[in-house]
Amino acid sequence: MAVIHHTTLQPTKLELLASWLPTRDWYTGREGGPSPAKAGGFRLDDPAGEVGIEFMVVTDGTEEGAAAYLVPMTYRGAPLEGADHALIGTTEHGVLGTRWIYDGVHDPVLAGEVYALLWGNAVAQHQSVDDTPDPTVSAIAPAGGAAAAGAEFVRVVDGADHTAVVVRPAGAPEELTLRVRRVLRSAEDDGVPGSGRITAEWTLPDGSTARGTYVTA
Repeated sequence: MAVIHHTTLQPTKLELLASWLPTRDWYTGREGGPSPAKAGGFRLDDPAGEVGIEFMVVTDGTEEGAAAYLVPMTYRGAPLEGADHALIGTTEHGVLGTRWIYDGVHDPVLAGEVYALLWGNAVAQHQSVDDTPDPTVSAIAPAGGAAAAGAEFVRVVDGADHTAVVVRPAGAPEELTLRVRRVLRSAEDDGVPGSGRITAEWTLPDGSTARGTYVTA
């Protein structure tokens, strides 16, 4: 299990996101500029123990009706080759030193663990507590198929309010598209019958809890 270090980050993840969000086509904009506030999410473990994986939800501000964005992130101790375009920024970690933070949809490790989560071969972890599963995260595999031993990262295609991560399950002739929601909506289900999905919660600015689709497959 990944160890969560309760230490300093300079700059913080939210500070990096305040600069990065306006560069995304799916960011809807906010008068006065972005004001990201952490609103939930969960983590996944890298079996190799090298890459941190976090699905973070941020609301753009704390006023009623603030948009909620899903930002999957990976944390690495060295640059990911060929992924300069996906770099959110670098930060100085109080224990681990320099960390490279990436938009996780472009990271093969995250893609592989999302695939594993859908098929029940990975367990969603609490966002801020070591070695603690998050029972509020629900994963349902696509109908009509069998889980492969893993999935190879193929490509990423950006949409208006989602990012499509295309993978090829090991030994399978066909590709599988993981649609990662970027703009979250409570109780939304944008999948087709028989599709797989990951649903989870986040906190609204008024303190209430929302639930919706994070990923469809």
